[in-house]
Amino acid sequence: MSPDALPALFREGLTLLGVVGGPLFAALLVVGLVVGVLQSVTQVQEPAVGAVPRLATVAIVVMLGGGWMMERLAAFLRSAIERLGDRGF
Repeated sequence: MSPDALPALFREGLTLLGVVGGPLFAALLVVGLVVGVLQSVTQVQEPAVGAVPRLATVAIVVMLGGGWMMERLAAFLRSAIERLGDRGF
């Protein structure tokens, strides 16, 4: 096993995490900003008003992109296990 195999695998995993989690975090950022602005304009500081849209956003994004996310993560896991198994790790 080459000394740079594990860092390369780690770097690839972090990149995949950013690609898979990016849409979810972007949607949460937009919804959080909109809810925050609406709460400050209306002066409604109820925590549930901020939490419910964020939870709904997570549910919608996972329903729409969950299959793609799982395919990407499963492919990476399969590849990582094969590469580590081939190298005798």
